Amino acid sequence: MSATEKKAKLLAKRKKRVRSKINGTAERPRLSIFRSAQHIYAQVIDDDAGKTLLSISSFAKGEKGVRANVNRCTELGKSLAEKCKSEKINKIVFDRNGNLYHGRIKAFAEGAREGGLQF
Repeated sequence: MSATEKKAKLLAKRKKRVRSKINGTAERPRLSIFRSAQHIYAQVIDDDAGKTLLSISSFAKGEKGVRANVNRCTELGKSLAEKCKSEKINKIVFDRNGNLYHGRIKAFAEGAREGGLQF
């Protein structure tokens, strides 16, 4: 098993363990974050109904070559919080998808908190 395969397997294991403990409801939906090498994607999910309520990503059609750095992730977190407020969502459950609470994930979460979301 190569180092890349081992790393992916450990991430999947952490993700499965975290998801067994976290569940989003209509009153308190789950904010799930996916981090790729260049971009970041976030969804607000109601697990009881099985629906995605909101989504946002750093990958936009008009912006070619723009990567999701720490500053951009903070802005995305704030804009997601604004969208949530318009949908009357104030409290969420944060699902970092097995990633460390560091760097872009931390910046996104802090931006969402600055925007008014409660974790």
